[in-house]
Amino acid sequence: MDVKEEYKRKLLDIEGVLNRIKSFDNVVVALGASQPVSFLSNLHLIKDRVQGVNIISCLLLKEYEFYKYIDRENAPFTLESWYLGNFERALYKQGKATYIPNNLHAASTDKIQSKHVNVFVGTATPMDRNGYFSLSLGLVYEKDMVENADIVILEVNENTPKTFGDTHVHISEVDYVFESKEPIIEVPSVEATEVEKRIGEFVSELIEDGSTIQLGIGGIPNAISKFLEGKKDLGIHTEMMTEGMVDLIEKGIVTNTKKNLFKGKTVAAFVMGTKKLYDYVDENISVEIHRGKFVNDPYVVSQNEKMVSINTSLAVDLTGQVCSESFGFEQYTGTGGQLDMHRGAVMSKGGKGIIAMRSSVKNDTISTIVPMLPLGSFITIPRQDVDYIVTEYGIAHLRGKNLRERALELINIAHPNFRDYLSSEAKKMNLI
Repeated sequence: MDVKEEYKRKLLDIEGVLNRIKSFDNVVVALGASQPVSFLSNLHLIKDRVQGVNIISCLLLKEYEFYKYIDRENAPFTLESWYLGNFERALYKQGKATYIPNNLHAASTDKIQSKHVNVFVGTATPMDRNGYFSLSLGLVYEKDMVENADIVILEVNENTPKTFGDTHVHISEVDYVFESKEPIIEVPSVEATEVEKRIGEFVSELIEDGSTIQLGIGGIPNAISKFLEGKKDLGIHTEMMTEGMVDLIEKGIVTNTKKNLFKGKTVAAFVMGTKKLYDYVDENISVEIHRGKFVNDPYVVSQNEKMVSINTSLAVDLTGQVCSESFGFEQYTGTGGQLDMHRGAVMSKGGKGIIAMRSSVKNDTISTIVPMLPLGSFITIPRQDVDYIVTEYGIAHLRGKNLRERALELINIAHPNFRDYLSSEAKKMNLI
């Protein structure tokens, strides 16, 4: 095969790409910083000739014109998402979008089994001399879609970093390509508050030298990174690679030498952050991006000894039920890989599953530790799986504890403004 001729044969302009989208197609687009910006920016141009084109997304990061034409019935577009970012959340609140309950490691396979995927549109690096593209910053579900969608379209962007692992796709596996020079979307780091720094300090006490860690994004994970600077020989096996991890690697805190899997390598399912992070992973053989169904499989995660999963939550009740994705019945984000990583860490030899959260919100007027979760709350981590809960007031270790012990430990790390109330409610519920 002459790969250059094959590329030319499959090369379209954006109009040609949009002409491949038909009414009632199920169109999956790549996640987060891998989303095909040019495709999504022009999608609204077909609004007058299509109906019911179903966009399946995860963490959309820009305001696209096609949002105006999304609705549940008789609209050009519908939208469903594996995880609600700011824009998907706004559409969800308007009743125009819906959410796909999932554990990240099964997101792609469950979707492929439940709904026929007509089109996948992803982002890739320019093709190399052997005919291969790199899917760059994300493999949560992208590679699975390449292998299962009727039509595979790649937005070839010269700005995308080339990554290693399972990211490579050959021109023979692609139906169409089109070229783009859109800047890669950046998600700046959030500066940690004083409260988050105190949480980070407590979490760091639980992380031993030689541990393999998973961190999320936000002020609390950023704070945790700062307090790991005295640790030695940490490893990274994470759903999302962030900028804070680059700092830990460059300072020699993360060496990946004690890992059981991919020794010497940082492993992630996707990368999202700033140009500093994207430049770091570009052609960096020490970073490998693998499919979400592998990286987040709890049985894979558990093979790393001293695996530590660190996530945040919106609320936890006095029995240990963790809700990280909704306010009552109102979906706010999604499960993502939280339960996957938490279960894998708990199964790991010497591992820990940590939920790190503020004890209160809204200027200390609302406690995040509650007697009972609000009506309709979706449980992200069941109480039988919970391990550590950490706030700025300390550490509660709940695994194996009875209800009385759990309630007392959680009250002890609650904001002082609410401890008497929580104790009173716990007594009414016969917890203490």
